[in-house]
Parts: sequence; structure tokens; C-alpha cells
Amino acid sequence: MRLEIPEYRFDLKTPEFQKSDDEFTIWFLEGILDKYPAYVECLMYLGNAYTATGMYEKGLEVDLKLEKLRPEDPLVHYNLACSLSLMEMLSESLGSLEKAIELGYDDLEHLENDSDLDGVKDEDGYKVLIHKLKKTSKKNV
Repeated sequence: MRLEIPEYRFDLKTPEFQKSDDEFTIWFLEGILDKYPAYVECLMYLGNAYTATGMYEKGLEVDLKLEKLRPEDPLVHYNLACSLSLMEMLSESLGSLEKAIELGYDDLEHLENDSDLDGVKDEDGYKVLIHKLKKTSKKNV
């Protein structure tokens, strides 16, 4: 006997549900953060959503908040470096990237292919950091 599940269709008229996927995600996460402003995982998702939709300034605000909440988290500093690069704050971006590496960020392949860091890839400081990371990676092999 095969169980057939009826197909239900919901027609939600509320304006909040008339948003695109990205708009809905941002609206939803912002709603959670209204109630729980220090919810780190939610902030990280929201920062990524802002960046993915080109809201770089808002993404930077989130990353700066995360830096205060998790000052020793290498991924937080990496994401902050990306936001700063997208905002063309290159020396600050390199400083955050250096901090991320000092704290243990070691995903060299992702770093080299991350288009969010395109703004700093021609900078001498970036090349020094990549060289340092490659050298560290070889020692750990």
C-alpha cells in the first residue's frame, strides 16, 4: 500500500512572506536578532546574507559586532577582513586578515580563491601573509 500525501498550497498574503529568498532570510534573521542581539551564529549568517546581496556596509557592521563578541575567533577576523576589503578599506582588511592567521585561520585554498578579498590581492601585505601561511602550512605537514 502506497501512502499518498495530499498537496497543500498556502497563499500567504502577509507582506513579509512576499519577499525574495534573500530578502526573507535577512528579514527573518534581523527579527531573531531584535530579540537576541548577541546570538553569534545568527549574526554570522546575517553578515553572510548582507554580503551576498551587496549590502557591504551592513555586513561590515555585523562583522565589527562579532569582533567584539568573539575577539579570539579566527573566522570572525577573516570575515571582517573580507568586509573591509569589499568596502575598500585595504590596510584595515590586511590587519584583520593578519589577525585571523595569527589566531589560526589556515584555509589557504579558500583565502586565495575568495573574491571578497580581490581588493587586497595586489597589495604587498597580502602577498607577505600568503607566503607566511604557506610556510606555516608546510611545517604542519
